[in-house]
Amino acid sequence: QVHLAESGGGLVQVGESLRLSCPLSGRPYAVGWFRQAPGKERQFVAAVSWSGGTTRYADSVKGRFTISRDDAKNTVYLQMNSLKPEDTAVYYCNAAKSVITIATQPLDPWGQGTQVTVSS
Repeated sequence: QVHLAESGGGLVQVGESLRLSCPLSGRPYAVGWFRQAPGKERQFVAAVSWSGGTTRYADSVKGRFTISRDDAKNTVYLQMNSLKPEDTAVYYCNAAKSVITIATQPLDPWGQGTQVTVSS
C-alpha cells in the first residue's frame, strides 16, 4: 500500500478548467479519481487502466473530464473542463487491479486529497 499525493486543485469560476495530478507508484494497476463533497459520500469519478487503453467515467462527468496517464512523467492526470458548482469537492486518487473494480475495491489508504471549488 502507498499513499498517493494528489495536487492541482484550486478555486475557479463556472466554466473554467483545472488539471489534477496523481503520481504513479510504479505498480501495474489501474488508477482512478474520486471526490467527496461536504456531507456526501465519496464517489467514483474516472479511472484509467494500467496500459492507458481503457478509461471509465461517472455519468456526471462524461464529456467534460478526461483522465490520462503519462508513464514518462510517472503521473495520472484528470483534466476537468466546463466546471460546475456541483463539481466542488475534495478529489482523491487511488489504485486498483482494474477499472472495473476500482469504484468498489480501491487498494490504498486515502490521502489528503486536493480541494476543487467552483464558484458561481
